[in-house]
Amino acid sequence: MTKESHNVEFKQSWQDDYLKWICGFANAQGGHLYIGKNDAGMSVGLPNAKKLLEDLPNKIRDHLGLMPHINLLHEEGNACLEIIVEPSTVPVSLRSSYYWRSGSVNQELKGHALTDFLLKKMGMTWDRLVEEKAALADIDEVSVERFKKDAAKAGRLPDSDHLSTEALLKKLRLLNKDGLTNAALVLFGKDPGEFYPNLFVKIGRFGTSVVDLRFQEVCEGNLIQMLREVMEVLEKKFLIKPVRFEGIHRIEELEYPVPALREMLLNALVHRNYLGSMTQLKVFDNRLSLWNAGGLPAELTIEKLFQVHESFPKNPLIADVCYKAGYIDSWGRGVEKISEACRKAGLPSPVIVERTGGIAVELYKSLAEKDPGELGNQLGNQLGNQLGNTKERIIAEMKTNPKVSATQLAEKLSMSITAVEKNIQWLRENGLIKRIGRTRGHWEVKE
Repeated sequence: MTKESHNVEFKQSWQDDYLKWICGFANAQGGHLYIGKNDAGMSVGLPNAKKLLEDLPNKIRDHLGLMPHINLLHEEGNACLEIIVEPSTVPVSLRSSYYWRSGSVNQELKGHALTDFLLKKMGMTWDRLVEEKAALADIDEVSVERFKKDAAKAGRLPDSDHLSTEALLKKLRLLNKDGLTNAALVLFGKDPGEFYPNLFVKIGRFGTSVVDLRFQEVCEGNLIQMLREVMEVLEKKFLIKPVRFEGIHRIEELEYPVPALREMLLNALVHRNYLGSMTQLKVFDNRLSLWNAGGLPAELTIEKLFQVHESFPKNPLIADVCYKAGYIDSWGRGVEKISEACRKAGLPSPVIVERTGGIAVELYKSLAEKDPGELGNQLGNQLGNQLGNTKERIIAEMKTNPKVSATQLAEKLSMSITAVEKNIQWLRENGLIKRIGRTRGHWEVKE
């Protein structure tokens, strides 16, 4: 039996509000909207099916500019409608609002998410846009030379030593006939903060909670500069080097593995939303947390990050330059490399959560330092490994209050409603929870 998913939705009767679902399907990967079926996909009958079959094509065309295929079906003696929505090559709006189908959730796109969506539909990304106020004089020559050396060492950009700064930027597609791109200034700008106020990395040293702030530091500059400065500041001011001995040799290493820290920082700087808040690095007594603005691409979830997956860079031009410099690879292996570095250092696997419009990666010194719920990401059987902290907390809340709504869960867990709905979708699709009834229904948790 077909279940609700990223491209299937069931509704028992038609309401004009469901135009939002059709809009969401069109803006995403397309989908099928069934009218006259319950949440389980069972046909419950649609008395006005024939009239809707006549009215809906015009209604959908007038409000959305779409002409989907609509089929009248008969299942178990009941009539229902199948609305087949093809993905649109251009943005589709409903009363000036844009919707996107993510998993089994339909969400309205706003703010930076809407900007990214519109750019993507136009075949553009933010880092490829030209900054009209910038000139070659805004490029830092020292950073360019640093990049040349790194690229030569990586062997991914041959014959670049002799290139002038202007020629190199053109070769990297950072400079075109219209001017310097946003990527050029993020990577090599003398003072990129002049153009993008929140480009810097803010580092804070805390006790056991954010209430106990002890001192802080701000690292500014372009991406090439910050890669080195942040790591140096961490080593000199924020992290300790426990001493151990191998025979007569004294060994001093940072309390967190350098490869994991470097990969976390690279992921944050390469894939962040540069129109959002600054990157924030918090060092606690028992853990380290790195947060950057911007959610996951529509193609990925937190669970998929820990599995083999393709690379979907938010800023492909920035990512390509970092690849040529040897800073990153292009295979979507960032989380795998962080996890492997932690394993070799004897630390727990990283915890990754979507929080307040961004992604946080957290490293812990030991399993004992984690909240019990978070151990689901690290211990136990395969199901425990898949669940993770967020899903366990959602299940716990549903057991306590079966009528809890997604909005209430988002408030309790300090998460976005989109992140909560994605986790609920995963739990439903894997048979761990079941929705009984609709608006006034309740959650049933499978033991």
